[in-house]
Amino acid sequence: MKLKRAFERKETKYRLDEACFAKFKQELARYMALDEFGLHTILSLYFDTPDFRMIQASMEKPKYKEKFRVRSYGVPTQEGTVFLESKKKINGIVYKRRIPTSFEEYANWQSGGAFPKSPETPQINRELRWLVVQYQDLAPQVLIAYDRMSYFYEEDPDFRVTFDQKIRYRSEDLDLTCGSYGALVAPEVPVLMEVKAMGAYPLWFSHLLTKYHLHKTSFSKYAFTYRRYLAQEVAPVDRILFHAQAEDREPLSQLIISKT
Repeated sequence: MKLKRAFERKETKYRLDEACFAKFKQELARYMALDEFGLHTILSLYFDTPDFRMIQASMEKPKYKEKFRVRSYGVPTQEGTVFLESKKKINGIVYKRRIPTSFEEYANWQSGGAFPKSPETPQINRELRWLVVQYQDLAPQVLIAYDRMSYFYEEDPDFRVTFDQKIRYRSEDLDLTCGSYGALVAPEVPVLMEVKAMGAYPLWFSHLLTKYHLHKTSFSKYAFTYRRYLAQEVAPVDRILFHAQAEDREPLSQLIISKT
C-alpha cells in the first residue's frame, strides 16, 4: 500500500455501544472490507505548550484550528517508524500532513538534535517545521492510544470507516516505546466510529445509520481528555466554561489497560 503523506476530507463521528457495534459491523462487511492491518493499536503523542494553548484554542470552535502529534502504528522499536503529523481543520474540512521518520531520529530531535527531514516531501517538512517553530515551547503533553479497525470501500477510495475501542490516555511516561497502557478516557463510549469522506455517503450507508438510529456527535479524543482530566489541574477556568456539560463527566476511571 502506497504511503500517504497528505489527507483532505471531512470526518464525522458516531458513538456505538457494544451490541450495536457487533450488528453494525456485520452489515457493513457486506459492502466494505477490513484493511490489511485488521485490529491494530494506534498511539498518538500530542504536543502542546505547558499551558495547553493549542487545545484550548481548538475548543473555542474557531474556523481554523491545528494540532501537532507523533503517531505510531503499534508500539515502536528503536529502529521502527513513527509519523510527525499536523492536523488542521478549516471550515469543517480536515487537512492532515505528515512525514515518516525513524524513532531514533525523532528521539534525537527531542534530545536537542535537528528536526527530522523528509527529502521526498520537502514542502510538508517545511510546514511541520514552521508549526514547531511557531510554538517554541511545544512538547509532549499526553499520549492517547486505542485499538482500531479500518474499513475501505472499493468503489470510492475516499470513503473509509474506522472503529476505535478502549480509548485510553496517560500524561506521564510519555515515551512511545513504553507501550499503549493508560486509563480509559471515556468508559461510556465503548466504540467510536469515524466516517471519513469528501462527498455524500453511499445510499446504503445512510440507510444503515437510519436503521441503527445513529446520529453524529462531537468527540475529539485530545479535547475530551484535556477537558475531563487535565484541565482540572492546569486550567480551572475550563471547568467553568464546560459547566453546562458537567452531567457528562465521571470520576477518573481506575481501569488501566495493561502494558503491551
